[in-house]
Amino acid sequence: MTTKALHRPPRVERIRIENFRALKNVEFQNMTPLSVLLGPNGSGKSTFFDVFAFLKDCFSEGLRRAVDKRGVGLRDLRSRNSKGPISFEVSYREGYLYGERQPPRITYHLEVDEDDQGRPIIAQEWMRWRRAGKGKPFHFLHYTRGQGSVVTGEVPEAEDQRIEKSLAGADVMAVSTLGQLAENPRVKALRDFITGWHLSHLSAKEMRGIPEAGPQERLSKTGDNLVNVVRYLKERHPDRLETIFETLRRRIPQIERVIPQTLPTGHLLLMVKDKPFSEGVQARYASDGTMKLLAYLILLNDPDPPSLIGIEEPENFLHPKLLGELAEECNLASTNTQLIVTSHSPFFINALKADQVWAMMRGNDGYAVAKRIADMKGVPEMLEAGAGLGDLWMENYFEFGNP
Repeated sequence: MTTKALHRPPRVERIRIENFRALKNVEFQNMTPLSVLLGPNGSGKSTFFDVFAFLKDCFSEGLRRAVDKRGVGLRDLRSRNSKGPISFEVSYREGYLYGERQPPRITYHLEVDEDDQGRPIIAQEWMRWRRAGKGKPFHFLHYTRGQGSVVTGEVPEAEDQRIEKSLAGADVMAVSTLGQLAENPRVKALRDFITGWHLSHLSAKEMRGIPEAGPQERLSKTGDNLVNVVRYLKERHPDRLETIFETLRRRIPQIERVIPQTLPTGHLLLMVKDKPFSEGVQARYASDGTMKLLAYLILLNDPDPPSLIGIEEPENFLHPKLLGELAEECNLASTNTQLIVTSHSPFFINALKADQVWAMMRGNDGYAVAKRIADMKGVPEMLEAGAGLGDLWMENYFEFGNP
């Protein structure tokens, strides 16, 4: 798999969540380019995954739409028996060329609450950084209920002019609005970063559809445009498509390639060709595992990858022996994009490092807690002695997060 030459993509390094469903008070520090969450059902993994989807929806579709997609109001999102705002705090670095000085870490803070009529609003929103690496952090954007200010310019400093600007309403995202203006490059970079996240929920059934013809650059959330993306890669990036086929053949030796076929109706049909046969068969006759692995390889080998990719339970429909190799593909892809993955598979976990994996569980108070595996007592020593990470998990050596 090729990588973007000498370019380090933007990365989330820390995220803190308060009052969001089971995530009453959870923080993930020092996140790696590939971060994987494990734990029993109901431990909060999917809720953590939805944090990224919720933030993207807020930036792309607006706060009210993001809330409405998840229930009848903010009360469905707020942690049970809790009051006050739901808050998210994301610390990240913008992308840069290797060899250049690492850019400062920027922190974005968002608080969501309700007004007197129960409507969701942005209670508070701010961005800050500490450019010199020391001293007090400087807030160059700060808004409360639609009122606030921003310091413009490529490198906003405390001595620069602060411009007061009112938003259209208390439910309007300041970053979404001000990030459309070229005069706010740091705000725009955050807006582009978050709207560029790709949270996938791939469906083998949806991938077997027969969509209208026409190339498309990126897989949809469900993968229902898989054949369109194959057509795009065939026309614009044939070398990348061949790399995907080579990987697919190593993982599933009987598969030779997949072929997008245009029908007289103006639709596209995906054909899967096995090596022993001269002609392919329709994708609806291919196994779910073949379809899912193909989709993952296309997603991970995107010529212009999303800034962050989320994958839930990649082990579904895949043979256990393929999961270690898929984890390797995820590690390779993480040089170009950040990945957040949830998994129940020890085979997938076995191929990872302890600092890449977080365990989750519900505490005695009913809320989720999380801890990095590398920070658990005795685990690094057992790994040093040759134990497999997934095997330790299955044998209940982790402090929590066990099946």
